[in-house]
Amino acid sequence: MIPETHADLLQKPAFGNLGTLMKDGSPQVTPIWVDYDGKFVRFNSAKGRVKDKNIRRDPRVSIALQDPANPYRYLEIRGRVVEITENGADDHINKLSQKYLGKPVYPFRQPGEVRVTYKIEPQKVSSMG
Repeated sequence: MIPETHADLLQKPAFGNLGTLMKDGSPQVTPIWVDYDGKFVRFNSAKGRVKDKNIRRDPRVSIALQDPANPYRYLEIRGRVVEITENGADDHINKLSQKYLGKPVYPFRQPGEVRVTYKIEPQKVSSMG
């Protein structure tokens, strides 16, 4: 479903902007690190954050990614979070840390933080540029 012309945006360190819905229906958008396993778009967060609470209540999300080299080239993905898991989440955030920071271990871990990986099943994809 991800067009080959824009799949590279999920491989390079392009920040995603994740949209979720607050309890009152208003949008909440946060920058995220993302990767793609060929079927699911994945991202990672800490359990209990606003986006985590929003997704557990309503799994509909959208992500927009811009090409760091050309901001007029972008990918928008709308879908549903189909899996939320703590299993493997520490390894996943370390993998994303390597991709985005060049560091093999995520350096911003907070004491007592529980990491969670989310899998998004794309339902609608659009691209430009």
